Amino acid sequence: QVQLVESGGGLVQPGGSLRLSCTASRSGYVMKWYRHSPGKERLMVATIGPTGISYYADSVKGRFSISRDNVKNTVYLQMNNLQPEDTAVYFCYAKLPFAMESDGYWGQGTQVTVSS
Repeated sequence: QVQLVESGGGLVQPGGSLRLSCTASRSGYVMKWYRHSPGKERLMVATIGPTGISYYADSVKGRFSISRDNVKNTVYLQMNNLQPEDTAVYFCYAKLPFAMESDGYWGQGTQVTVSS
């Protein structure tokens, strides 16, 4: 098992920035950020593999950046030019590279609110 601890959410004005962090209790996992807001489907925002290869949802490309520090077992999501539609609870997710998606682990979630 792996435990995930998230931080960094909050309230920001449109056009602002936030950085989310997720620290895992173990190393070597594929790390992802998902978000979920009422009335919308859960969205995989960004993912990064153990070697640093990353992917993004089309809606955040060019604005969000995912990175990882393998020494600290921490993944970051830098979110720039935030818009009201980015408002959601953001969840960190981890799974072993060849595990099924259903065998992953979730953080507790952190609220991001973009509003003037």
